[in-house]
Amino acid sequence: MPTGVALRAVRAQLFDAAERVLLRDGPSGLTSRAVTTEADCAKGVLHRHFDDFDAFLAEFVLDRVEKLDQESLREAVGTGTVVDNLAKALTAVFESVAVAIVPLVIFRDELRARLRRQWPAGVPVLTQAAVMIAGYLAAEREKGRITEDADVDTLAATLIGATHLLFADRTGAAPEAEQVRRTVAAVAGSWIRPARR
Repeated sequence: MPTGVALRAVRAQLFDAAERVLLRDGPSGLTSRAVTTEADCAKGVLHRHFDDFDAFLAEFVLDRVEKLDQESLREAVGTGTVVDNLAKALTAVFESVAVAIVPLVIFRDELRARLRRQWPAGVPVLTQAAVMIAGYLAAEREKGRITEDADVDTLAATLIGATHLLFADRTGAAPEAEQVRRTVAAVAGSWIRPARR
């Protein structure tokens, strides 16, 4: 492969390649050679843009955290049902690369250490998803659709944990939409006010 070929949006191309490799081959298959082969570029391209492979992985994880779709959940406030909105948002999080990033962060000690410099607590993608869900729940509480005494931070973390268990086996079938909905209803139901008729 030629090394002098100019690549448009090199970082994005490499991150997209890393996502495909991670989803297909899991954390153990995610190597610099696998990424550059998937991106169809020379291995040196990755090392020209990042200090080392763990630096690349840290930037990849943070890039994917930023791509969580927070806007559609914000737009859902006050519409539909709280359970349906949460189930849809949580499914979107865990059908993305997020569920594969968790074992990647656990698998690589140096990656965890690098991420801790920018993200002091938790696994970045799950922590950000919990922040997103808590923000949604707080907005629904302001609209009176969630009880005033609901601890939205704890509720969000619990929803993330319960839903993650449904999606954790990447090799099995994804959970049915109704299963996700039932889980959300079981976790959050007692804090959701019945819809006004």
